Amino acid sequence: MRMLALAAVAGLLAACATATPYQPSESVGYGFHEQTIENNRVRITFRGNTLTDRETVETYLLYRAAELTLQSGHDYFVVASRDTEEHSRLQSDGFGPSRYGFSYWAYRPYRGWSPWYDPFWDEPGRYREVTRYEAIAEIAMFNGPKPANDPNAFDAREVQANLQGRVVRPPPG
Repeated sequence: MRMLALAAVAGLLAACATATPYQPSESVGYGFHEQTIENNRVRITFRGNTLTDRETVETYLLYRAAELTLQSGHDYFVVASRDTEEHSRLQSDGFGPSRYGFSYWAYRPYRGWSPWYDPFWDEPGRYREVTRYEAIAEIAMFNGPKPANDPNAFDAREVQANLQGRVVRPPPG
């Protein structure tokens, strides 16, 4: 039983250590989400974790736009607005004086009460910057051939064919 529990914990940790796959965001908070605005207009969001790079987030957003366009019976979509937000923060490695969230005090004969001195714990903790990307687009979907002179118009079948090799789906299970 203990081995099964350890395997489950290891599986969860391994899942947390990978980039966000192409998936709905409802179950894990990362992935795609859409909101219908009108019959042919949708706002799409793709939210990646800190291991998902900007290019992947934007690729998955375009792929989802193509997928929704085809599912709704349309041929092409026009991107009305598009933005990629970058959310950065500092993350501690967990070491350093603030590790436990309180100070240690000790009495020393010549100094009285003072913060506890230990060369290991008095060293400042290490921090690294982690970044998460979120791409948001509003698209309008239409039938017929895509307008040749509109750089914001995309043929849904072409987008899907060109990007499907770059889409990583979650493992079955």
